Amino acid sequence: MGPLKGIKVVDMTSVLMGPFATQTLGDYGADIIKVESHDGDVTRQIGPTRHPGMGPVFLNTNRNKRSICLDLKKPAGRDAVLRLIAKADVLVYNVRPQAMARLQLGYDVVSKINPRLIYAGVFGFGQDGPYAAKPAYDDLIQGATALPALMAQTGDGVPRYVPNALVDRIVGLTAVGAICASIVDRDRTGRGQRVDIPMFETMASFVMGDHMGGLTYEPPLDKGGYARHLSPDRRPYKTSDGYICVIVYNDKQWENFFHATGRDDLCSNPKFATFAGRATNIDTVYAELARILETKSTAEWTAILEKADVPVMPMHDLESLLQDPHITATDFAPVIDHPTEGRIRNMRSSARWSETPVEMTRLAPRLSEHSAEILQEAGFSTDEIAALVRDGVTKAVSNT
Repeated sequence: MGPLKGIKVVDMTSVLMGPFATQTLGDYGADIIKVESHDGDVTRQIGPTRHPGMGPVFLNTNRNKRSICLDLKKPAGRDAVLRLIAKADVLVYNVRPQAMARLQLGYDVVSKINPRLIYAGVFGFGQDGPYAAKPAYDDLIQGATALPALMAQTGDGVPRYVPNALVDRIVGLTAVGAICASIVDRDRTGRGQRVDIPMFETMASFVMGDHMGGLTYEPPLDKGGYARHLSPDRRPYKTSDGYICVIVYNDKQWENFFHATGRDDLCSNPKFATFAGRATNIDTVYAELARILETKSTAEWTAILEKADVPVMPMHDLESLLQDPHITATDFAPVIDHPTEGRIRNMRSSARWSETPVEMTRLAPRLSEHSAEILQEAGFSTDEIAALVRDGVTKAVSNT
């Protein structure tokens, strides 16, 4: 099922960025073989758990995958993964390329074994710059691409990271697009290729796409920054009993807002009447919007603004988001039975296809749950698999 049915992916990633990318490929129908160390992906240990090694971050980043344990530092482990790669369409890794080279799993090696392979790396930095071998993490890349500086500019002056693994997920999605494009090219030409998806450059483009501003020009026209995004009053607005999210953007929406709130006087104010006037005076505009919205309750404003066709949404917290009527109606996060973890909430793929619908086929696996199955598919005999277990190259799945 799904548009990527028949695509086999060897997933040599861990933590979040790579696993999020490969989970998305799995959601789209690809067969994902997750290669783990004997200790397992470290995200297995994050958060509250019912059983060791099955934490919520892992559960929510590794569905639609099969798990195999291999010690890649042992020759037999490396040979086993090469046999998996020989039959794969895609290999995804998220260590530095230098580490793959040390394992003798660089593109120069594996492309000889499988010339049709898409060899996709998601790592810190492009390999033609001075940062090529530097380690990279979400927080580091957020800081290096100006996000904490922007947070400080719009808040209390203290730089802060966005409270989400924003980089890992954006770069992961970028990797999905790059991999799918590479598959299209491979099917057209018959040749695979190496594709690098660096975190730093990806996020620099993501941030500066909004905030390049006058730095677009040479010489610069200003110091950059999108004024609307940087206004301190661009935020959820306080009502008389809570908060509400409102964006009044185009001329028609502002006209509707003025009429609905009894502020027709602002229709002729040059700071409010046109897009250009509002853009130039965005702090004044948003400050006035905040003052108006303090006068009624959240429910009152929701009814008024929806009737006036002004974009409005609730400000959820983590718990209330899961109870949102749209989330409930679309069954986006159903509670289902995991074979070992009991009742858990599972999020569906947000993309929908008319001809190749996607369905969840597997929940996140136990460590090494599918080792024997995957090795058998790769041509290993029962005796060979037993020898790999005996020699500590792989491990039998625990039933606890």
